[in-house]
Amino acid sequence: MTLPAGVALRPAVPDDAEAGADLHIACWREAYGPLVGRDLLESRLHDRALWVAAWEQQLASGPPRTVAETGDQLVGFAVTGATRDGGKESGAVAAYELLAIYTRAAFWGSGVGQALLDAVLPGDSISLWVLEDNERARGFYRRNGFVPDGAREHYAGLDSWEIRMVRQ
Repeated sequence: MTLPAGVALRPAVPDDAEAGADLHIACWREAYGPLVGRDLLESRLHDRALWVAAWEQQLASGPPRTVAETGDQLVGFAVTGATRDGGKESGAVAAYELLAIYTRAAFWGSGVGQALLDAVLPGDSISLWVLEDNERARGFYRRNGFVPDGAREHYAGLDSWEIRMVRQ
């Protein structure tokens, strides 16, 4: 899918930590606001410094992130890495995991999310976790060949159930 005019993808760099944290917070509000309790969501988002620190750490030592930007504004990001499922009851089903993919709501359906996903997908099988009630995201993943594998866990951070989807 072609990116909208003026939007470009590039590798994230350490100088993106603050803008990335702000993007991440905004995306959580837009994506999860309709799905989880407002007070719980805001309690997770209120401390910007924690989000900036997490982005700094992840940019320094985590798997590479790809960002989408227009002008000097970040509008999306995606990252894959080694699966985190090895220690879970459901066990690992793929070597890689889509750790995060977000775009601002203004860019939903524009092709930005698809371009980000295409940019970070490994050639091997991959899994992801998505909120069970997030039908918009689940539809996006289904269109990209991901299917639920039956694993379901409670995500205490948002007091919501999530399911695992896998693409072989």
